[in-house]
Amino acid sequence: MPETRTISLSVNGHKYEKAIEPRMLLVDFLRQTLDLTGTHVGCEHGVCGACTILIDGQSARSCLMFAVQAKGRELTTIEGLANADGTLSILQQAFHEKHGLQCGFCTPGMLITLTEHLRENPDPTEEELRTLLTGNICRCTGYQAIVEAGLDAAQKMRVAQAEGV
Repeated sequence: MPETRTISLSVNGHKYEKAIEPRMLLVDFLRQTLDLTGTHVGCEHGVCGACTILIDGQSARSCLMFAVQAKGRELTTIEGLANADGTLSILQQAFHEKHGLQCGFCTPGMLITLTEHLRENPDPTEEELRTLLTGNICRCTGYQAIVEAGLDAAQKMRVAQAEGV
């Protein structure tokens, strides 16, 4: 029987306590143990951004962390971005409306990266978003529609905040 460690953490608002092998990567824990397969495994070197999640509100590459390092933390994956009623978030809706995805492989990492950035910078420029997204590889879209979706979402979020929604 392999050695295990018990970790307690919160993922998308749900508390979990699981016994896992100390060498299990966080991305594998999410996908295999919790069946949250929206976080994708791409390069496994932290370069492509497909495995990006939020840890205590900050973006992180889940392929570069062991699951035991997330003990006691609050994680948000792509599955946790939708509104409480299951409808798409403003950013997810903007991706849909602006066609900010094609194959969808990079989409979870893009959405997580933009979620953190728009929370910190609600009025980004196109250049800022292009620079931000260099850490997420997309081979299908050329990034134009993704940047447009980010700018559109930022504008809609500012309006919603001003209206108190």
